[in-house]
Amino acid sequence: MNNLTILVVDDDPVIRRLLEQRLVKEKYQVLLAENGDKGNRTLSNNHVDVVLTDLMMPGDVGGIEVLEFAKSLERDIEVILITAHSSIDTAVEAMKKGASDYLEKPINFTELFLRLEKISTMRGLVRNALDLRQAMDVTESTAAETIQTLEVTAASLQSHLETIEDIAKNDQLDAEEKISLILKDIQDID
Repeated sequence: MNNLTILVVDDDPVIRRLLEQRLVKEKYQVLLAENGDKGNRTLSNNHVDVVLTDLMMPGDVGGIEVLEFAKSLERDIEVILITAHSSIDTAVEAMKKGASDYLEKPINFTELFLRLEKISTMRGLVRNALDLRQAMDVTESTAAETIQTLEVTAASLQSHLETIEDIAKNDQLDAEEKISLILKDIQDID
């Protein structure tokens, strides 16, 4: 199973159904919306990795508005616009607003699957980098605690050595008293 959930937003039921069938066949999780307004509601209520949206749809909410809404919810949602040849300039403008890519109609599914694979690979790399960063943070924290423990232990041992040295140099004690005090101090070492 592919690890991406894809929302298809298109007012054309034939394109919507075709995209659904091809994406499901490739084992993607697919959500559908027949217009931009329903697409935005779906985005509000579901986790979505990628939005495939028609650029031009009837009503007040077109592909650009779906893009803006998706990006306002979650910056890392990838949006791929589906556009007719005549609206490529608009698609390029949409990319400046955060769209990942655009596809021209009729949809080339090989291109689409390559782009989805690229998105999936990049998300995997980001996840791996975050996992590595977290592991490094844990390692740094553990190392800092270990160093602190070693410093405390070294200071304690140094204190015991100084006490033993003072006992050994004390001329007022006989050898047996020195040995007894030194052994007692050694027993006190943690």
